[in-house]
Amino acid sequence: MSDKVGKVGTKHQVVGRPRESAFFALTNFYHPSHDLRALAGIMSTVTVGVLALQGGFHEHLDALARLSIVDPSSSSYVTIITQAVKTPEELSVCDALIIPGGESTTIALLARISGLLDLLKQYEKPIWGTCAGAILLSRQVVGTKRGGQEVLAKMDLKTGRNGWGSQVESFEADLTVKGMKDESRPFKGVFIRAPVILSLLPTTPGQPPVEVIARLPEEITPSDESAPFSAVDALGICIPSNTGLPTPPNEREITQPEDLRHLVALRQGNHLLTTFHPELTRDDRFHELFVREFVLPGISPAT
Repeated sequence: MSDKVGKVGTKHQVVGRPRESAFFALTNFYHPSHDLRALAGIMSTVTVGVLALQGGFHEHLDALARLSIVDPSSSSYVTIITQAVKTPEELSVCDALIIPGGESTTIALLARISGLLDLLKQYEKPIWGTCAGAILLSRQVVGTKRGGQEVLAKMDLKTGRNGWGSQVESFEADLTVKGMKDESRPFKGVFIRAPVILSLLPTTPGQPPVEVIARLPEEITPSDESAPFSAVDALGICIPSNTGLPTPPNEREITQPEDLRHLVALRQGNHLLTTFHPELTRDDRFHELFVREFVLPGISPAT
């Protein structure tokens, strides 16, 4: 079952979606000229998968369907095909993958049962993990349930589960995000039982270093009463990112240890980690950033 929906400038094909996604066929506009552009070879095509085993995968699929993107390297239109991923066969057609928020232990268990976990560990294409997905991308995890936590170990980080405390400690915060479209306009980060960064681990040989994409304002700090990890647990020196992108106001030279729990969006190579939920807003700039900066560079024009 599939639905084809789109906007001027981008054609979206939603694959493996429930019929309720037909809502987008009413709210978006598809024009036959998109097919003509594709036939003429001036349209790039990417398939972005969303791991759909548990958690908020619908919201990510919906955000991708709202995107309108022109490939900056070729000025060509982009066809975005979104794929709900539940099987190895569905993963195999994807150019990139989003792992949603949810319950990281459950997602890992279901991925093991469905035959996806080992494939995900070997997956070399771009992956973006949000909240629970961020935990799965990390090399080390603290605060796991009894029996431990299987992870993909894609990024050289140590994260702590539920680093802000219980659900009642959820909050929102304005973030300046490096490389985001309309960067001067803050992005509203939604933090729900969010993990925290506890340590930047030594870089795996052959891999690029971890880069900071966004920080929380310094005045926002987990309360000592509710947070399972203290500032001492997360004290470290974070080397500023060097991406060639404009430097936001909150990115500064750091020579003294800081509370790494303030790091909320990080990049390592073609992988992106956010400890919050960009998909829970109607602001799709994080999804645009992922496709533009992480996915498209690995795709040849008119593929």
